[in-house]
Amino acid sequence: MELSNVFWNASFDELKKGYIQDFDSFTCLLCGEKIEKGIVYPFENKFYEAERFMRVHIECAHVSIFDYLLGMDKKLTGLTEHQKNLLSLFYQGKNDKEIQKELGIGSVSTIRHHRFALKEKERQAKTFLAMMELLKEKDEYAPAFVPVHKTATMIDERYNITQDEQEQLVNKYFSNGVLTKFPQKEKQRLIVLREISNHLKMDYNYDEQELNQILKGFYEDYVLIRRYLVEYGFLDRKSDGSSYWLKK
Repeated sequence: MELSNVFWNASFDELKKGYIQDFDSFTCLLCGEKIEKGIVYPFENKFYEAERFMRVHIECAHVSIFDYLLGMDKKLTGLTEHQKNLLSLFYQGKNDKEIQKELGIGSVSTIRHHRFALKEKERQAKTFLAMMELLKEKDEYAPAFVPVHKTATMIDERYNITQDEQEQLVNKYFSNGVLTKFPQKEKQRLIVLREISNHLKMDYNYDEQELNQILKGFYEDYVLIRRYLVEYGFLDRKSDGSSYWLKK
């Protein structure tokens, strides 16, 4: 299962922890790192059992779950940059006076008002979440949508894709694993690029020549595919183009 699927299917408590537990391992929801159970892991002259080591991994690789979630696209969090800045300062334990001074806005009562507005947003989110959970029990005609990849650079109607639609379009545009035509429509491009990205390795740095060789196996205009993989947030790269990797 794709990491985005695992992430969006995780429970609220699992999202807060940042990992899920399977029969024999713990999996990081943020990058897919797996920690096997029953093994003692050394780190900085200390030893950790598997679940504790997963928390060490999250701290070292992602700073915190809070920071990771806060850094996600606005369309996924519903937060403005101003709200993100406030939440970050609240999370650091700063009081209203310190925050007002640091941001240089309004007065202490202005910060207090922002706190109230965020609590209101929390109440709305809880109510909406409860309604959606209840809706799942009744809406037998709801299609299964493909989860948005967490590193998407722009989230809009292009991501309105059902599982059936993706399967049909993959069959339409690929023949024996080779892309027969690069589609013009944004939504179809997204499906094609996601399918190609699924064949790249996570936690691996490709040099440009190696990546080109792999992409050439999918489509003759590999430069076009490489550019769009970066543009749509599937790949990241060094500024000089010497190294490429799947974004987590």
